[in-house]
Amino acid sequence: MNVFAASLLGWYRQYGRFDLPWQQDRSLYRTWVSEIMLQQTQVATVIPYYERFIQHFPDCDSLARASVDDVLLLWSGLGYYSRARNLHKAAILVVEKFKGRFPFRYDEVLALPGIGPSTAGAILAQALGKRHTILDGNVKRVLARYHAIDGWPGQPAVEKQLWQWAEDHTPEKDVADYTQAIMDLGATICTRAAAKCELCPLMVECRAYLQGRVAELPTKKPKKALPVRKKRLLIIRNDKGQYLLEKRPPAGIWGGLWSLPELVMEQQVDESVKQNWQLTVSEYRDLPVFRHTFSHFHLDITPCEVQVVSQGLSVADNNVYQWQTDITKLALAAPVSAILQSG
Repeated sequence: MNVFAASLLGWYRQYGRFDLPWQQDRSLYRTWVSEIMLQQTQVATVIPYYERFIQHFPDCDSLARASVDDVLLLWSGLGYYSRARNLHKAAILVVEKFKGRFPFRYDEVLALPGIGPSTAGAILAQALGKRHTILDGNVKRVLARYHAIDGWPGQPAVEKQLWQWAEDHTPEKDVADYTQAIMDLGATICTRAAAKCELCPLMVECRAYLQGRVAELPTKKPKKALPVRKKRLLIIRNDKGQYLLEKRPPAGIWGGLWSLPELVMEQQVDESVKQNWQLTVSEYRDLPVFRHTFSHFHLDITPCEVQVVSQGLSVADNNVYQWQTDITKLALAAPVSAILQSG
């Protein structure tokens, strides 16, 4: 076993995390769910979502039978909702192609929606102990510092270097523990800010530490000013206290979630409500603007309370717009949930 892996495993056996819920039953299915949830999301945030999700959907069959609305409801607040939609699609494929048993061949796992090379490797390494290489954000940071690799890891040439080092360091045995160890090190010791180098088992060989460059590596993504978009989200209420909600299209921002109807800021509220939803406005008022940031743009949201005197649309007649009283049973976009709960 190489020195890098041996040092890491020695540290992990003494200081690693062994009580995470997905470690208690490392089945392929449970490992897959946890790895998808952990994409771009911290462990502490994921744990309660994972536990609720597994309680409702303990296997591929139950997940495949569920509606995408049920899946999104359990995912609501976790963000990056395409992960949930891909999880549901993949479960249906597993039932259709593999009779409900999650595949154990790398190429078959990689072919499922929402699974890339690193996630496929992590699933098989964690669940089956198979030797596969992983390269998530934590691993990239550890390797970029250990080898003092310059350049943003998102660049193909830099990523290729990191994959090669990841392959070189992955041991032939104890792969499940090694995989968890290097992710744990990145998450708890070799952190993005304020790295705890004095506690790191790799410190004496880490080139970034020896060169005093820990804070500058890995190289940050070149900054690009995010464009700003503006929308008015309408909190339309009828005389029964019901809210008019809109089902978002399956793809795109907040795909498949329930949201508030929206207008561009230039549109006249009462005229637009009458034209779009056949509703008569008795009064309306704008609430303070707040900003919600996506990966590629800022959205400045102006919530607008709108009271209407006629119900207009019927729940039974429309699949996109519906009057709803109990919003707790709906998968809502996070900003929408915040708006409605504050009201």
